[in-house]
Order: sequence, then structure tokens, then C-alpha cells
Amino acid sequence: MHSKSKKKIIFTLPDSLVSEVDYIVQMENSNREDFAKAAFQFYITQKKKIDFKESMIKGYKEMGQINLSLAELGMTNDESSDSSIEGKIAQGEY
Repeated sequence: MHSKSKKKIIFTLPDSLVSEVDYIVQMENSNREDFAKAAFQFYITQKKKIDFKESMIKGYKEMGQINLSLAELGMTNDESSDSSIEGKIAQGEY
């Protein structure tokens, strides 16, 4: 089995945020490292969900414009076809 490589990250947080983290860690009988890992993972998961949703919305909007253009083109073609059919019907050719 391959072991996952790890990186040590050192950063500074405001005292108020550290206090909140420590309170949660104490309530959950956990530690700062596990809390940070869970927080990073949660953020990444939520970010992917948001990015995917935004991508889907963008895709639907783009397809909506394409579909509208195709529908309008089809209506234009149908109208020209309809008028020629109406002309033939009026002349008894259809």
C-alpha cells in the first residue's frame, strides 16, 4: 500500500477564531488538527457543489439561448413552408 504524503502547514489565526475552534474541539472531544482537516474538507466539498451548480446554471442558460435560436429559425422556416403550402392549397395544387 502507498502511504499518503503529508505537508505541515503553519498559519496564524485571530484569537477570537482560535477561541471558537477550541470551544468546538473541547465540546467534540477532538483536537485542532482534526478540526482543521474537517474544516478544509468541508469547505472543498461545498466549493465543488457550488461550482458544479453554477456550471449547470451557466450551461442551461447557454442551451436556452441555443434552443431559442433554433426554435426561431424553425419557426421562420415553417412560416415560409406554410405560406407556400397555403398558396398551393388556395390554387388547388395540394
